[in-house]
Amino acid sequence: MMFAVVAICSGFAGAQTATPQTGDSTTGQSASESLKKLDLLVEHNSQLEKQNRELMDQIESLRRVLAKQAGVEVESITKQTELATGSKTAPDLQQGEEPTATAKLTSSEKPPDMWGSYTPNLGYKVANTDRGDVSISIYSYARYLNQLGLDSTYKDAFGNVKNVQQRQDFQLNKVQIKFLGWMFDPKFRYFMYAWSSNASQGLGAQVVLAGNLNYAFNKYISVGAGIRSLPGTRSVEGNFPFWLGVDTRLIADEFFRPSYTSGVWAWGKLGHRLDYIAMIGNNLSTLGVSAAQLNNGFNTVSTSLVWTPSTGEFGQGFGDFEDHQKLATRLAGHFTRSTEDRQEQPNSDQFENTQIRLEDGSVIFTPNLFGPGISINDVTYKMAAFDGGVKYHGFSLEGEYFLRWLDHFHGPGTAGLASIFSHGFQLQASAMVLPKTLQVYLGGSTLSGKYGNPWDFRGGLNYFPFHNKVIRWNNEFLYLYHSPVGYTSVPFALGGTGPVFATTLELAF
Repeated sequence: MMFAVVAICSGFAGAQTATPQTGDSTTGQSASESLKKLDLLVEHNSQLEKQNRELMDQIESLRRVLAKQAGVEVESITKQTELATGSKTAPDLQQGEEPTATAKLTSSEKPPDMWGSYTPNLGYKVANTDRGDVSISIYSYARYLNQLGLDSTYKDAFGNVKNVQQRQDFQLNKVQIKFLGWMFDPKFRYFMYAWSSNASQGLGAQVVLAGNLNYAFNKYISVGAGIRSLPGTRSVEGNFPFWLGVDTRLIADEFFRPSYTSGVWAWGKLGHRLDYIAMIGNNLSTLGVSAAQLNNGFNTVSTSLVWTPSTGEFGQGFGDFEDHQKLATRLAGHFTRSTEDRQEQPNSDQFENTQIRLEDGSVIFTPNLFGPGISINDVTYKMAAFDGGVKYHGFSLEGEYFLRWLDHFHGPGTAGLASIFSHGFQLQASAMVLPKTLQVYLGGSTLSGKYGNPWDFRGGLNYFPFHNKVIRWNNEFLYLYHSPVGYTSVPFALGGTGPVFATTLELAF
């Protein structure tokens, strides 16, 4: 197009050089037509530049989505776009560098002023320099909960009758503000957050300030230190909040899983489609537990090994919101071991934490639980979990099997106490009724052991009004039978039997 402009200009200049200006109408008409052609070419060039800007915005957005799915560093996306196009966007110009043609816009052609870029689940970038960057992301949800249909009491495995807490309330249940980015080297990253459970006002660890630092050597190994979830089941691998329900698991997963702790870990790839996480931590649950309560040994280890044989990925979390066009499959194994004492376990009502319980919901460190004078001070917890799933064209089917052993008891009267074995499984299915908009799901779980056989069932509907995971409206019905777990920030109640309903509006950007 620019060659055409040059050619017309050259021809026009040549015509004026060869023929003196005589002022006749023929020459004036020719010049006027040439100017009109130039004006049309300039207008056409402006339209092409606008289309090019819009196309590059779409390309960069698509790059970010694909890079997120492939695990590529998000910070490299803009640089890849620049390399592909041979240009830089205006904010990246160095001192004294001439702007590109795209940057040379008249005030009427410039797009509205924008501050920072946005990447789903990584939030808004508020600083971007050659020394590092900062993004801010927020997670929160408001929930109406109705537990009035639960039985008011339950009987534990030892014949004790206990009350069930029945709630009906509105809560801004959780607020999490995340700060993340890199410093000095894109491979050195930080993730810091403030996390609050408003339903747990007044309880220990109701407000948490935590995070971690990590360094990525290559795709085979990255290392981190700080606070994260022990990767003992699928839901604590790092896929929160992309679950079928909002911030709630099935009761079998909640019963068996480890929780958040301080420690060090490594993760990466063992092959093209095989990923691992390995972590050494202080204990099973650090929230609400001070450093003075910990023993002096690193007795908590947790690992996961995930194989995605068909496509090399399985999407974010549970369900097929991504609408896989090829059958995506997943097989995984997890193992966790920890030696826990009474002090290293949080109080039974602590926020967002787990305790070692029996199948009837009894905390194993309760004095005289197994008889007069018997009190467990130390126990070895071993838990294995195996999960698998398939996703295809918006449909998903995912299951997990759990096994747990409690042994090596120490404390008054525990010499003859036999080891305790529990096992259970869960199954979840979902379908995108309207792609990127409406999802339905069903799920259920059960666990079995010497002290009970509780189970649960749930059905739900997710509505995504903006066709993404940033805003979700969830409606969920649960039926519980002798729930062995429950605390204030989840919809199920300890010991509960009966129906529960919750409707939740979730924000995750």
